[in-house]
Amino acid sequence: MIISHRHRYLFVELPRTGSTAIRDELCGFYDGEPILSKHATYQEFLGAASVDEKRYFVFSAIRNPLDDAVSRYFKLRTDHKGRFSGARPRRHRRLVNRLLDNAMFGFLRRTDADFPTFFLRYYVLPYDTWASLSHRRFDFVMRFENLSADFEKALRQIGIEPVRPLALVNPTGARQRDFAYYYPPETWGRARRVFGPYMEKWGYGFPAEWGIQGPSTLHRAQYLLCGLVARFYWRVVRPLT
Repeated sequence: MIISHRHRYLFVELPRTGSTAIRDELCGFYDGEPILSKHATYQEFLGAASVDEKRYFVFSAIRNPLDDAVSRYFKLRTDHKGRFSGARPRRHRRLVNRLLDNAMFGFLRRTDADFPTFFLRYYVLPYDTWASLSHRRFDFVMRFENLSADFEKALRQIGIEPVRPLALVNPTGARQRDFAYYYPPETWGRARRVFGPYMEKWGYGFPAEWGIQGPSTLHRAQYLLCGLVARFYWRVVRPLT
């Protein structure tokens, strides 16, 4: 999480949404400084912020979950920067994330599974992120798919003139194609059930060639039910772990 008291902004870092690039840019050129933990939630900030800080311009980013799943697979498969093998400190990852990452990483090391196998094994419950806690209250939400342009928009809304285009940081290795390439037809039904409600909520659509219009009523109900549990975890349990 990055704050600037000079420019009165707060940047909330959601994982795998280009937050490292934004963090580096804000700290390097726009008087930003880290506070709390890298992936602290806005609720954690509110618990420590002053009345004046709570009025700061708040922005963050989201990402198409179809793309996010592919990125996650390749980061695990390539042991991105030694993050999963233990070669790099895990200071930014919470307990549940570490346990799940360890299970996924171990599975890929044992089986050398392709993405469809990985996806069908681990993407079972409705997808959600802690963006659902408060992102809709933020002053601006960037899209990973349009990150450079959206970052410039955010800066200008704050009242800052961008000094340079956003630099690419922390790219996922080994991935060569657009996310849709990695989803064969046998994964489309699962993707609709797992990702559909979140995509609908944030205005994302499935690739036209899939012929999928959106989630069913049952999918939405499952998403809402699982969301109650997820929100309890993000609000109460996650800050303690």
